[in-house]
Amino acid sequence: MKKILNLLAIALIVLPMMAQAQIVKPDTLTHWKKKLLFNFNINQAAFSDNWTGGGTNSLGLNARINYLLNYAHGKNSWDNQIDLLYGFVNNSGQGFRKTLDRIFIDTKYGYKIGKHWSVFTSLNFLSQFAPGYRYDKDANGVEQAVLISDFLAPGYITSAWGLEYKPVDFFSVRLAPFAPRLTVVQDPERFVPAVDPVKPYGVTPPDETRWEWLAFQLQADFNKDIAENINLKWRYLMYANYETLELKTIDHRLELMLNAKVNRFITVGLGGILVYDYDQDPGAQVSQVFNFGFAYTFQNFEEPK
Repeated sequence: MKKILNLLAIALIVLPMMAQAQIVKPDTLTHWKKKLLFNFNINQAAFSDNWTGGGTNSLGLNARINYLLNYAHGKNSWDNQIDLLYGFVNNSGQGFRKTLDRIFIDTKYGYKIGKHWSVFTSLNFLSQFAPGYRYDKDANGVEQAVLISDFLAPGYITSAWGLEYKPVDFFSVRLAPFAPRLTVVQDPERFVPAVDPVKPYGVTPPDETRWEWLAFQLQADFNKDIAENINLKWRYLMYANYETLELKTIDHRLELMLNAKVNRFITVGLGGILVYDYDQDPGAQVSQVFNFGFAYTFQNFEEPK
């Protein structure tokens, strides 16, 4: 009952804030495009002690903040994005467990050399907010939390230089034949042998960093309303180190999200992330998320139809 009352209190605070869930104030005098998206989702379940159907009391929450700040004038452009995602679930008997966690920051300067082509340079950062755990059972069958990741463990900073192809506003491809990357793993000894006994996340202890100077990066972005009140967004990233170039050492990351607007302040979303990174794990990693909750958007431009 206490959890339900807490949820009702949160809803009473959040609902008034979401009363104007999408605000568009076109500003045709500025060269800057700004867009803020905030998602907030709650899920909860509670059962009485004599509930014969079985079940586990739980409380979950996930939130996302995405901010775009883009400049375009003449042949010059400067695109910036901050994408923050975090979620957790608290199951009775298991305690607090993280479900979603991502920090992505990207900035790119471009100079047009043709109708759809630009030369560009970009810098992006990818990591997570909080420690991540794998849950294994010991010899007595008791579940134990094993630390496998943390903030800046790993963290990736990539600088890319190359050409961008952007035929329409909602789709672009970056081709960067020179894309040095810095991998950071704070206190890598923590992840031996839970992650890798020799080079956790590609970093050899006691070193905390690894430079990859000669590498190629491809990034493709798509973000469009594919139907009324339905938005599809995906980003594909490929990274290949020339010095260790093999099919199995090429990194791939695909993020996909499909959002449907139920009304002006409620949305439903389905998405997932597919990651293949040989330095993390020899197999493909998959995560999936479904959410139902509140969404708030503010922008100073109208989306192209």
